[in-house]
Amino acid sequence: MAAHKSDWEVPVPERPSKIAAVAVAAAFACTSGALTAAAANTRTSAESSAAAPTAFGTRSAVSAYETTVAGDPATVYAPATGTALPVALLLQGANVGRTQYASYARAVASHGFVVVVPDHQRVIFGTPGLYPVQEQAARTVAWAQAENTAAASPVLGRVDTGSLVLIGHSFGGAASLYAVQGPCQVPFCVPPGEARPAELKAAVVYGTNTADPAGGGAAPIDTGGIPVAFIQGGRDGLASPSQAEATYDALATGPASLITVPDANHYGLTDVQNPAGSRPDPSAQPLPQAATIDIAARWTALYLRARLGDGWSAAYLYSGLADLVDANATVRHRS
Repeated sequence: MAAHKSDWEVPVPERPSKIAAVAVAAAFACTSGALTAAAANTRTSAESSAAAPTAFGTRSAVSAYETTVAGDPATVYAPATGTALPVALLLQGANVGRTQYASYARAVASHGFVVVVPDHQRVIFGTPGLYPVQEQAARTVAWAQAENTAAASPVLGRVDTGSLVLIGHSFGGAASLYAVQGPCQVPFCVPPGEARPAELKAAVVYGTNTADPAGGGAAPIDTGGIPVAFIQGGRDGLASPSQAEATYDALATGPASLITVPDANHYGLTDVQNPAGSRPDPSAQPLPQAATIDIAARWTALYLRARLGDGWSAAYLYSGLADLVDANATVRHRS
């Protein structure tokens, strides 16, 4: 990767050789592990299981189950172990069924999230289909509170009901951005809509922008200080990289990151390319589907963990190490 500058105009050095990058990553992982063990030894076993920091990259086995969220059929992916798990609501792309996000959602969940993937059916301008809405954020908070106390719940007592993050793809990404901003923005909500939940902490959107299809630039989004990351495929033929960059630049307030995966397209995070019922992307991606799913999930989880206060993830992300090690992504940050 050629040298580039962050939004703070701090020069970023050339990417090191692969051997040097692996050495740095290994040193970081070893240091993290040692410090984690030392921290754990200063706590009781009950405290350490919930509060000890962990190096980013530690992954858990994941189980899935079916439920309903505010009347919508949904699949929930949750780590087999762990407590105080934040809830990640995945808002689907237009007419992309929830089963198409199985691999991606499972990968994100393995990093310590309860990932909720609903199918939200409604009619837009006379056309029925799968179109998420802003209101799903508040509804998912209510679901999480109930699910955390339900005797038969697979995640009984393990959910951090005070922490909601959004993950949005395409249309669902736009719904996520407007859920962060509030109030109701048609067609991404049904008036009068619902207030942004206080539990909403961060958002990651993929293949998303607010650009005017007829030209004229991107509509500004006021995040109210809520951190937002854009993951953008460099080969996206439906939502172009330039449109994502314009939307990122037009954010009115708050911290944000723009993570570009040069060899991914619009459907780099779904189980298959051009899922049935969706609008096809005419631009093919050179990377295998499993590779782009893994890249998207890894950056999603890294960003969300960092913004939720995980110190190791934040250090890995904002030191530039994550970008240096990953040859498949370039990153910009703004405060």
